[in-house]
Amino acid sequence: MSDKRIILEMGMGNDLYGMDYTKAAKRAVQDALHHSSITLFANLGIDHTDMRVEVTIGVQEPDAVDCNAVAAELPRGRATVRAVKGGLDVADETAGTRHVVATAAIEAYLPDLAGQYRLSEA
Repeated sequence: MSDKRIILEMGMGNDLYGMDYTKAAKRAVQDALHHSSITLFANLGIDHTDMRVEVTIGVQEPDAVDCNAVAAELPRGRATVRAVKGGLDVADETAGTRHVVATAAIEAYLPDLAGQYRLSEA
């Protein structure tokens, strides 16, 4: 049985002073999650563990992201996180630091349930 994408949410997060890519990534995930309210599970009696979640984090230094720590931010589903080149670093020449901006795309998939439900006749 193939999975169907049921959700796509995007978010943005930053770390203005610590140059911490993982912190910025976690904030991007939280931003994306705060755009969602999914009533599907309760309404259809679907268990959250049936949901597969794929998270893509965009930052200038993908190897600096702790993907396991970012996955721990997700409250539901079976999550995988990957970091790719993206996001934005803004140099602060005066302080000799950079402000880190991360983007997150969260995709949630459920098994294809086509044919398992039908509308009742009232």
